[in-house]
Amino acid sequence: MKIHPKKYATLLLFLLPLQAFAETALIAVATNFTPTMKAIVTAFEEDTPHRLQVSFASSGKLYAQIKNGAPFDLLLSADQAIPQRLIKEGNAMLNSQSTYAEGKLALWSNDNTLIDNQGAVLYSRHFHRIALANPKLAPYGLAATQVLAKLKLTKSTYPLWVQGENIGQTYQFVRSGNAEIGFVALSQIQIDHEIKEGSFWIVPHHLYDPIKQDLVVLKKGEGNPAISDFLDFLSSPKIQKLIESYGYTASLHSSS
Repeated sequence: MKIHPKKYATLLLFLLPLQAFAETALIAVATNFTPTMKAIVTAFEEDTPHRLQVSFASSGKLYAQIKNGAPFDLLLSADQAIPQRLIKEGNAMLNSQSTYAEGKLALWSNDNTLIDNQGAVLYSRHFHRIALANPKLAPYGLAATQVLAKLKLTKSTYPLWVQGENIGQTYQFVRSGNAEIGFVALSQIQIDHEIKEGSFWIVPHHLYDPIKQDLVVLKKGEGNPAISDFLDFLSSPKIQKLIESYGYTASLHSSS
């Protein structure tokens, strides 16, 4: 079928603006936010012409990659200190830092009966290994050490620690049975407000410092329409509800 030249020209005029504003962005994301971010990316790419390429790692590792020249446009960290440092060191845009979520810590086991709703297993000898993320690299690992310190269990549990490089590896230690219990992000075991499997204890907030997770626009991302559109999308009521369904307290609010 032949298309009339005038109709073809009209079609091109219609498509060009869409193509002109379609951009690709590279986003670095803390491991704990992996399932949530994957759901957000799917929704974003369905609703906009942009495409996102996402890398997941511990916040500390992502910081090192950025300092070594990794071409990311945006960082979603698991803490506030790293975005602050990147701004101070000239790698990120001034006034671009904001809290996108507050994380929650959970003690989790793949065994359906091992953990009760008070975390009493920590005082027992019913486990041989306890997994937690490296506290020097991962905020959730630091939070886990704070919990054990406040419960006066650091000394008795320390010989049993199995440290993951990030919270994703920590989850896998427990999931595979290499550790009977472990401190993970609630978001790793919760979807749509329901715990997927196993037994768990949602750790009370007063036992660890708030895990405020901040994002920051990196120098390379300045002026990228995909980044500005993504930030607007992230603060929309629909995505704020999605974030909360994965076990976070959502923190961004739409300006519209």
